[in-house]
Amino acid sequence: MAVLHLHSAAHISSTVRPALPRRSWPSVRRSSPAVRSPRSSIPSPIERAEYHRELVAAIDAVERACRLCVDVKRSLLSSHGRILEKNDQTPVTVADFGVQALVSLELSKQFPSIPLVAEEDSAAIRSNNLADFVVDVTTSKTSSSDNPLSKGDILEAIDRGGKDAFSFGAQPATYWVLDPIDGTRGFLRGSESLYVVGLALVVKGEIVLGVMGCPNWQEDLSNVSRPGMIMVSHFGYGTWTKRLSYTIEGTNKVPEYWTRCFVDALRSVKEARFCIPDSQTWESLPLSTSYKAKNEAGSLKEDEILLLPSCCGSLCKYMMVASGKASVFMLRTKAERTIKAWDHAVGMICVHEAGGKVTDWEGSQINFAADLAERRIIFPSGGVLVTNGNLHEKILHMISTNSSII
Repeated sequence: MAVLHLHSAAHISSTVRPALPRRSWPSVRRSSPAVRSPRSSIPSPIERAEYHRELVAAIDAVERACRLCVDVKRSLLSSHGRILEKNDQTPVTVADFGVQALVSLELSKQFPSIPLVAEEDSAAIRSNNLADFVVDVTTSKTSSSDNPLSKGDILEAIDRGGKDAFSFGAQPATYWVLDPIDGTRGFLRGSESLYVVGLALVVKGEIVLGVMGCPNWQEDLSNVSRPGMIMVSHFGYGTWTKRLSYTIEGTNKVPEYWTRCFVDALRSVKEARFCIPDSQTWESLPLSTSYKAKNEAGSLKEDEILLLPSCCGSLCKYMMVASGKASVFMLRTKAERTIKAWDHAVGMICVHEAGGKVTDWEGSQINFAADLAERRIIFPSGGVLVTNGNLHEKILHMISTNSSII
């Protein structure tokens, strides 16, 4: 059985610290009261955690990246935009490359020996002469530096996360995993569509921390002027959220607090709230033989379940499960039966630390330590199942029973 460990006793040599032991929507969250942490760069309980320095750096990098996304998107609304397309026809914006350059630069300042596994390389912006624009949007968001950044610095930072930047050996490795913008279609759509900047740290094959920033997230739909949420996890210390710390021009910055979040407590498949990939249909999934999917809660019939609309990308679905807004996220692997590490790593630890569970469709843990493709590809059997934990075995049984029918 493949095993994904979500915590580690291994150490990064520069940051050895003793690890301490683990010490709407809203109506269906766990009954325990919200736990708040005073405003700080990280939730106060995590200040004593083994990888708290790495988490502080990751949070800062992701918040800077989210500010970059917001600014670039604002410029797209008032200009022609500079939109490319990947080979798989997913639209890619300059923000995608800018985020990768920015996060790479920020992390390399403090942890130069830890490699980066990320989605992009600089080939596209080199061939389309967009490097200067990426330099412009990136330099305004970096932390202070004595030397101005050149085009070469930006291209090198992007390529630091590319597939040819680092050669991994056969042994489990330590590395950052970045999805610069998960849900680029959501980035290009209106404010109701979600996209996520996702960053995780894997130590010796084990995910030890994760940070997701979602600039369009609306926790309170009545507060339309203050969208944006950041979600963080560290093994053994739970999952926490707060509003993004960017300031809208002309407004005063309001102090924010970290709030611990949990998966929902639902135990009935009929009552669960599901989400699936934007590219897949409910009818392509095994549970469709037992339930029809409806997009409105209303009065569901006995053979109907609620399928939440959630665009775009995979990481926003992990956020929904970890925050208690959804109960289940199901993804069926395509013919090649592989998925990209950056689409899942950070979401997995956030769900796990919020009390949920993530496995493949056979119930095996996802194995980050056995990657044979430069830590970029993982191999779940059948698909990925993300739940609140209570529903996991029930849904695995339904998948096992009905998979041969679909």
